[in-house]
Parts: sequence; C-alpha cells; structure tokens
Amino acid sequence: MAKRKSESLAGTERRMEEVCELENCKQALQRVKANKGSPGVDGMTVDELSEYRKQHGLKIGEQLRSGTYQPQPVRRVEIPKPEGSGMRKLGIPCVLDRFVQQAVLQVLQKRWDPTFSEPSHGFRPGRSAKQAVHKAQQYIAEGYRWVVDFDLEKFFDRVNHDRRLAAVAERVADKRMLKLIRAFLKAGVMEDRLVRAVDEGTPQGGPLSPLLSNLVLDDLDRELERRGHRFVRYADDCNVYVGSERAGQRVMESVTRFITHQLKLKVNQTKSAVARPGRRKFLGFSFTGEREPRRRIAPKASARFKERIREQTRRTRGISLTQMVTQIATYLRGWLGYFGDCQTPSVLQTLATPSTPVGGVEAMETGTDALSRTSQTECEPGPGGANRRQSSRPVAHRQLARSGHRSAECLLCPARTPAYGRAVSLIRRTAGCGPAGPVVWQVVSRRRASVMLYER
Repeated sequence: MAKRKSESLAGTERRMEEVCELENCKQALQRVKANKGSPGVDGMTVDELSEYRKQHGLKIGEQLRSGTYQPQPVRRVEIPKPEGSGMRKLGIPCVLDRFVQQAVLQVLQKRWDPTFSEPSHGFRPGRSAKQAVHKAQQYIAEGYRWVVDFDLEKFFDRVNHDRRLAAVAERVADKRMLKLIRAFLKAGVMEDRLVRAVDEGTPQGGPLSPLLSNLVLDDLDRELERRGHRFVRYADDCNVYVGSERAGQRVMESVTRFITHQLKLKVNQTKSAVARPGRRKFLGFSFTGEREPRRRIAPKASARFKERIREQTRRTRGISLTQMVTQIATYLRGWLGYFGDCQTPSVLQTLATPSTPVGGVEAMETGTDALSRTSQTECEPGPGGANRRQSSRPVAHRQLARSGHRSAECLLCPARTPAYGRAVSLIRRTAGCGPAGPVVWQVVSRRRASVMLYER
C-alpha cells in the first residue's frame, strides 16, 4: 500500500520554480489549447493565450514565484444533469488561470498520484472508466454479488475548503503553493454579472479540481482498504462489493457514518442502495446475473443515447445537413469508443432500428447482425496518401435509399459507392474513418438527401 508522505521544506523550496520551468509551461499551454473550452469572465479565448503569454509571461512567472498571483473569479454555467435530475453547476476559469492550474497539476500529480489508492480510477494518468468497470466485473465473478452503491450528494459543491487545504498541507510545505491553491479555491464565482465569495466546494471545470477531489476522497479509500473491503471508485462514484445483502446493509450504515462525520459530506439516501449489480448502473454499465457476469449497457445509458440522437436530428436546429452529420458522427465515435466495450450484442441490435425521418435525415445504426452480412472492404491509398474505400461485391443490401438516389458518399473520408437501384450496400468501416469511427453515408438524391449511420 502506498504511503502518504509530507514533503520536507528543503524538497519543496523549488516547487514553484518547477511550475514556471519553460518545458512545463510549454506542455501546459499545449494541453489547454488541446482541451479548448469557453472563455472565462475576461473573455480571453484559448487562441489568444499564446500571444498573451509572450507579452506577459515574465510578469506572470514573477507573480507565481513571489506568491502574489491572483486568480480571477470563475464564470458560472449550469448544464442539465442526465435523467433530468436537476442542473449541474460548472465553473469556467479564465484561460490564463486554466494555464496556471495545468502547470501546477503537472508538477503535483506526478508526486501525488503514486500515493493514491489502487481501486481509485477517476482522473488519474493511465487509468480509465473502462478499467473501473472491468474491476467491478472481476469482483462479481469472484462471488461478491451484492453491491453497496454510494452516491455523494453534491460532492463538488460541498467539499470544505479548510479540510481540503489541510490535506494539501500534509503533502506540500511550500507556502507559495499553498497560497496559490487557496487563492484558486477562494476566487469566487460570477453569476448574473455579480461576484460572490464561496466558502465550500470547488468549481467543476478547472484542471486542478479533479486532483484536489481525489486528495479528499483518498481518506475514504484508506478507510475502505483498512476494513478489507473490495471496492471501486471513480471520482465520487463508489461501489463496494460484498457477499450478502446483510453484509451490504452493515457496510452501508458504517461507511455512511464515516462519510458524514469524518469527511463532512452527505450521502444521498435516495440514490444510494444495496442491491444486485444487475439492478444498478456503474459508469453507464450494468452486469448480467450469470455465473460469469457480462458487461452490458445500462438501460438509462441507452435511453440517453436515443434522446441525444433525437435532439441532434430535430427539424428546428437550423444547421446544414453536413454540419448535422459531422456532429452526430463525432458523438457516435465517442459513444462507440466507450460503450463498444459491452459484451451483450443484443443491446446494440436493439439500438439498430431506424429512427423516424426528421428534417430530411434518417439516422440508422446497425448492430452486429448487419455487420455479419456485409461485404469486406479493401482500403487503398488514394491521391495525396488519402485512403480510398473500395468494396467487393456486396453480400446483402438493406433498403435504405429512396427512388432517385444516384450515389452515396462518406462524409468522413473520400469513399464513394454507387446506389444499386433502390438499395445502397452496407460495407464495413475501414481505417479511412478512424479506429473507432462509424461510417457515415450521405445519399445524393435529386429531391432530398438522407443520412445513414451505422456501427463499425
């Protein structure tokens, strides 16, 4: 088990100098630009950051080294939570503050992360939600077929600042670093053009927020490890796996007391439960009740997928067909890249049914049954090194095209295929659309255009 160690003052005298090192700042700038994001309260965009840093970089570095850097308030943004369970509050820091936070994160994370608990997977280098789901599946296969599902109510809004800073002080002795982190926590929030002070919580949206949250919840991990529990945690989603319902109820009561009295957080009793893993969802997945459990897409995740597709294909969006298809394709890439890890093809087959045409667009995602009946595709280099898709004679066709369609072209790569009368062949995706990308065909018609989306 990794042990936490407070850094000696001699070892932390140059922590802020490490933050200001040229190579560290270059990496932070690249990461902030790659993450993109909206402007903060000052209106500066990510594209303007490089030029601003060239003009004011020396001044910013001097402020950090002298401990006088002052962050600006974050811009409050609210987005709807999944399943319509209210609004989630986000805090958008200024681009410059995001750059400084990222530089600090890169220095602290490489020292703190090795000391965190093994079952913690959220926002850590080399770890992912998929790994957390696989670990949960392993516990179930080992016979721990009851899950204690804890839901921390408004965790990011209720974390006590003093407790968080005390946890930081146990690991960092550089007073400049402590003062800077305190300044980020106390920077305030701008809502309706008014800035208000905050005494608890941390805004979701800054690069440093996940690391500080893991630091607070590390105490929960240590307690669960001390008790010998088998658990998996991803950010504020924590599942403990036990052998019986009675054991689960005991764990629920005792761990709830620890979270309430020691961590000063609140467990949402309505959303927390002791149940069979198949009746709960964890990071969008659920599990079958077989002897060897299989991963399956949770029903709520499937429902959110369908609702997202309906939203993106509604008539009143006011965007072009090409823009709509590009947005849908981007969403499908991410969705399939994550949920393609499921082990129940029947769920994907359920999602394969065509949606109702909306605004001249038909969205279709085929399951594995359709893929098994399609022809293989060969990918040959085209002009300029681009991939050009050529299909062998199709094994089966699906009646997707309407009368008057002449050809179909992929909107993600230079592939093109002729329409066979009233049918367009379905062919497998190739490297031309990326390693996890769906093929998106736009059928060219004299009267209207339809779009077909299907899974790899």
